[in-house]
Amino acid sequence: MNSATHYDVAIIGAGMSGLAAGIRLAHFGKKVCIFERHNAPGGLNSFYSLAGRRYDVGLHAMTNFVRPGVKGTPLGKLLRQLRIDRDEFALCEQKQSRVAFGPRGETSLCFTNDFTMLEAEVAQNFPAQIDGFRRLVAVVRAHDDVSLDAPAESARTIVRRHIADPLLEDMLFCPVMYYGSATEHDMDFGQFVIMFKALYLEGFARPYDGVRVIIRVLLEKYRAAGGERRMKCGVRSIVAREGRATALVLDDGGEITADHIISSIGAPETERLMAPSVQPPASDIQSSSLNSALRIPHSAFPIGVLSFVETITVLDRQPAALGWGEDTIIFFNDSHRLHYARSEDQVDVRSGVICIPNNFDFGPGRELPEGIFRCTCLARYDRWADLPEATYRADKARWYAAIQRSAHRFLPPPPAPDTLARAMIGTDMFTPRTITKFTGHLGGAIYGSPVKNRQGRTALANVYLCGTDQGFLGIVGAMLSGISMANYHILQKG
Repeated sequence: MNSATHYDVAIIGAGMSGLAAGIRLAHFGKKVCIFERHNAPGGLNSFYSLAGRRYDVGLHAMTNFVRPGVKGTPLGKLLRQLRIDRDEFALCEQKQSRVAFGPRGETSLCFTNDFTMLEAEVAQNFPAQIDGFRRLVAVVRAHDDVSLDAPAESARTIVRRHIADPLLEDMLFCPVMYYGSATEHDMDFGQFVIMFKALYLEGFARPYDGVRVIIRVLLEKYRAAGGERRMKCGVRSIVAREGRATALVLDDGGEITADHIISSIGAPETERLMAPSVQPPASDIQSSSLNSALRIPHSAFPIGVLSFVETITVLDRQPAALGWGEDTIIFFNDSHRLHYARSEDQVDVRSGVICIPNNFDFGPGRELPEGIFRCTCLARYDRWADLPEATYRADKARWYAAIQRSAHRFLPPPPAPDTLARAMIGTDMFTPRTITKFTGHLGGAIYGSPVKNRQGRTALANVYLCGTDQGFLGIVGAMLSGISMANYHILQKG
């Protein structure tokens, strides 16, 4: 093991944001080390092997996709700042995605990486709302979503100034919330803008080989720049004196020191590493107006209550053979109002996200070797956390079946009743308990705390947040968060 004990910067967590921060800092000659408790990098967007197959974790699609030559976008900034050629990510575009509301998706809005399709769909399905929709889009385009000083505002309030139909409002919010909101019912307008641009104005893509391509490129860039990392080496606590971190205590009891610490593991999780007496200054937390508007309990960084389950089904044929060849991602809700909140039961199957990775455009004659069908639904952490193992497995099996039944309502029926059962050759499912086990996120909260800190500050002057709880969303957003915090707190000051 590397015997170095002092670094310019120590980064906690080898997820997308931590890796990006490390690359950026190493490019400028900083002695940097990433500490990761688990044996695989990627955090919430990693992969694992089961029965000889590799499964992606987290990645449905990489958002913020734009075609070559489009300037001034998050993807372009990311590639430039990390010195990555866009061909290295080998991104393949989605075919088409859809928002489907009603018992069997009777009302739908289709969208692609060409925004004019969504605009045309709104005009066709909600003709009385198209002018307001265009005004909303103009507001979104003009909003500075990367400002670190923007005040918190309720997205619902602003959207309702332009959209009068509750159904259209909820249909627009459904993908945006499922792909990034840590807040029940509503979200901060700045985060709404980030996701609206990422999903609707830009678009979806993924590498043929999935998230491991993104991770491999980041690791190669980090190694080439001289960065160090210690895997299976987590941080147990942060030692503080006079308002600054003075040391990191590792899981094995060893200590290292660093001039700066960047934590990508989440705000509540980072606070737990600090001394119990340390409390962040109220002025640093983007909570005052948002807490009131969204009824967030008074706390510096409350633990998020929104968690998910996801089922993965492997098929012996392409989904197109089942009539599922058109849609890449389907956001579904079985009523005309969206209930995006902590589930009352272990799982809420009324709404969710279907992802069919085969339905990206991989090019002529190129297709994934097996069919993949993924479905994500809201779940409740405390109903899964402490179950005996036998009960846990039985509940997983029961909910797997319920999720499949719910999701299939929004897809064309297979050619014959038993076709799907005969096509299935593998399944897996993760729960909120899985999320906490492999990421350390308290409460299984995928998107972290409902309170974000755009400047990434903590109670300790030399400890900073990046990633989900800093407030930039999605895979591209996570990497930009790491870059931004490295630039803002360390490189610009240096």
